[in-house]
Amino acid sequence: MTDDAAASTHADEVLEFWEVARVRAGVVRFASVLGPGVPGSLVPPSWAFGDDPALADAALALVLDGTKTATSTALAELEHADAPLPVKGDLAIVTDGAGRPGALIRTTRVETVPFGEVDADVAAAEAEGDGTLASWRADREGSWGPLLEALGAVLTDATPVVLERFELLYPRPGDRGAAAAPSEA
Repeated sequence: MTDDAAASTHADEVLEFWEVARVRAGVVRFASVLGPGVPGSLVPPSWAFGDDPALADAALALVLDGTKTATSTALAELEHADAPLPVKGDLAIVTDGAGRPGALIRTTRVETVPFGEVDADVAAAEAEGDGTLASWRADREGSWGPLLEALGAVLTDATPVVLERFELLYPRPGDRGAAAAPSEA
């Protein structure tokens, strides 16, 4: 399969996932009376955690089992990409490392804090590494440090970090059989 064909297949899978997830998650509760409305009509952005397939697969598994309920991004990375800051209520489809949809999440809280003020609660909610703040900091120093240097910045305790909390909307534990598991496609 060519890269274009794979991308087209994954786009179709994301759309099919959204058709089921939006109903199961209650995003379109009043669609039969009022129509789907904007939240029920627009397919949310889809993306994978991390920068490699293995990390994306592992993070998706943590989201699906309810362990991972947060993520963070250096503000400079979002600014460089001209990406909007997440806001409470945002929906997103989390994909596996191959781009297949696996989870519908909703942002529940967003805050920007200096890198040095990120606390152990955030590290635990991100659920990566061993879940400690020391592990979280070391991982970010290893990944964000070079990224920020490439953008002409340096990672310091004052570097702004966007912290995003989210909830899993679909699949919920009872719905797991209704959604295609990442390894099944």
